[in-house]
Amino acid sequence: MGYNVAIVGATGNVGREMLTVLEERGFPADTVVPLASRRSQGTEVSYGDQTLKVKALDAFDFSGTDICLMSAGGKVSKEWSPRIADQGCVVIDNSSAWRYDAAVPLIVPEVNADAASGFNRRNIIANPNCSTAQLVVALKPLHDAATITRAVVATYQSVSGAGKEGQDELFTQTRAVFVSDPIEARKFTKRIAFNVIPHIDSFMEDGSTREEWKMVAETKKILDPKIKLIATCVRVPVFVSHSEAVTLEFEKPITADEARDILREAPGCLVVDKHEDGGYVTPYEAVGEDATYISRIREDATVDNGLALWVVSDNLRKGAATNAVQIAELLVNRKLIAPKREAA
Repeated sequence: MGYNVAIVGATGNVGREMLTVLEERGFPADTVVPLASRRSQGTEVSYGDQTLKVKALDAFDFSGTDICLMSAGGKVSKEWSPRIADQGCVVIDNSSAWRYDAAVPLIVPEVNADAASGFNRRNIIANPNCSTAQLVVALKPLHDAATITRAVVATYQSVSGAGKEGQDELFTQTRAVFVSDPIEARKFTKRIAFNVIPHIDSFMEDGSTREEWKMVAETKKILDPKIKLIATCVRVPVFVSHSEAVTLEFEKPITADEARDILREAPGCLVVDKHEDGGYVTPYEAVGEDATYISRIREDATVDNGLALWVVSDNLRKGAATNAVQIAELLVNRKLIAPKREAA
């Protein structure tokens, strides 16, 4: 017997990708129900060969639902995730609403799958920030081998991280450049077409942005609180996939060749690292893929036991939808939940 699954925010970029990933990976679902606000009620979304009509979140009864994939933003999740969880449905939330709650596991299955066993304290599991997810997939096997003490990260984040509005703004501004129309910045603080913006989310008192703080806090929670990390998060004129330039310092010696071998065997990682023109992965090539791609692996001679990496992943998939579905698969495969109808 399969599971009953609901997707909240099913009309958004990530919600639609969740539907795609559920079907692609053959998740054992008996029913899949797309949900959104009342203004989206009746909108059609695709699930494999099926066309599903979106239902209203505030009119839906979750008592017969096993898993809810939540991708409707932090405000909606704060209100609705506890209500849904109280009806016995496990919520896997893609927003930042629950990531820093000590009672809520923050999970990347390739990194800290065992932490999922604590989900029943609130019946909620948090999905990490997209830039954090791909980072910790690459860091985990290296940390296990040589213990990372410090990480310096510069991100190059696509506009899809800001939702459909971000993608639309890049498209509109790019077209405006070529036809000499006025360029308006609405979603972003400055023009994004043919530009980069070193500002994602709001500024904090120490000069960091909240996006940068998220990477620090989430890496510590998922991987190791002892790791020192600083990030500079930059929005770039790319539609999908985030890239990261990562510099690491280790407690123990590790060579680039050793790191390459370790990462080639690591779950979720795909090494493409040839010292030749095009022997690396760019954001364009990662679109539609679930792997975290790692290139440009080299030793950093400016510090003892240092390495530099280039990390790329599709932020809508591994950074959001795929990771959420992997968490659901983890719950099923480890028998942490059972279909309600079977349990009854």
